[in-house]
Amino acid sequence: MVFGIRVAAKRNTSLRWRHVPPEKLSLRSLRVLIFGGTGGIGQGLSRFLCSKGADVTVVGQTFREEDISEIKFIEANLELMSEAKRVARELLEETFDLIIFSAGIVAAPTREETVEGIERDLAVSYLNRLILLRTILPKLEKSQTHILSKPRVFIIGYPGAGILGSPNDLNSEKYYSAMRAHMNTIAGNEALVFDCAKRYPNVSFFGLNPGLIKTNIRDNLLGAGSWKSRMVEGFIEYWFQSVEEYAKHVGPLLVTPDVDSHSPAFFNSKGQAIYSQGFTKHHVEWIISESEALLEKSRISY
Repeated sequence: MVFGIRVAAKRNTSLRWRHVPPEKLSLRSLRVLIFGGTGGIGQGLSRFLCSKGADVTVVGQTFREEDISEIKFIEANLELMSEAKRVARELLEETFDLIIFSAGIVAAPTREETVEGIERDLAVSYLNRLILLRTILPKLEKSQTHILSKPRVFIIGYPGAGILGSPNDLNSEKYYSAMRAHMNTIAGNEALVFDCAKRYPNVSFFGLNPGLIKTNIRDNLLGAGSWKSRMVEGFIEYWFQSVEEYAKHVGPLLVTPDVDSHSPAFFNSKGQAIYSQGFTKHHVEWIISESEALLEKSRISY
């Protein structure tokens, strides 16, 4: 469900993996990097993976884990592509086995634009990921991994819903609505999984659809602490799983050997495989080429 619209993702029953009970996972020596790991789903996953012995680094604006000294923190404002590029170059000094992208917002009622000329939701929830991955992946392909057979990247969005976006107006300059703008970020992330899997075959790529979970991701749309926010988040909290429950569902998926040969692939809120819908080779290339053109127009290189 996105903006109250039910998102129906078709199960892919040909891809199954054995769910190891979370309490039996031991992830010592696993090196994890989480963008957006300072809040919401990313924070839940960082805490879960750290509790299992993984070496976790999180990237975000505000560190909230002073009580967990094992988690490393890199400060960055990922609505800026220049900042994403800076952080990516800094991270080239490190080696990771598993990278998770969870940073995101929902578009505001009226169009917001970053100082780089990019619609804010597009920048925060999708476009920085393209910059980061294009910088990090050439080295990641050649790195030696611990626990995993080869490096993995998980991109959190809403894949499998057949949301194709509007590549001819990716930056929402011709027409704007919060829903339409956010659909562009959803489409961009799904396309990014396919594009990266083709460009970097020595890394595995997966998309995660967590469904509805109570976080602060909708604050930009509903207003932090507003009656609308309290009502919506209260409903979500009552009827849907928590961040902690989701982390237990997908934590074992992040490291299972059963998905080694299935890149690219997508998974729902319970970690079950789902099909991508409508993302033909042409559509993926269209979204990525428009994304690259937007970065070039904004004078951002990668």
